[in-house]
Amino acid sequence: MADAMAKDDEDRKKSNLRLALILASIALVFFLGFIAKMTLLGK
Repeated sequence: MADAMAKDDEDRKKSNLRLALILASIALVFFLGFIAKMTLLGK
């Protein structure tokens, strides 16, 4: 029983980490796009 719960907890941590990396990547792309827009269109 404890082994199954530990496995679920580990899977949840892995999926949370994956989700965090995906969201961080999306935020980074938006940020870089915003910076590029300001640089290219700001002049």
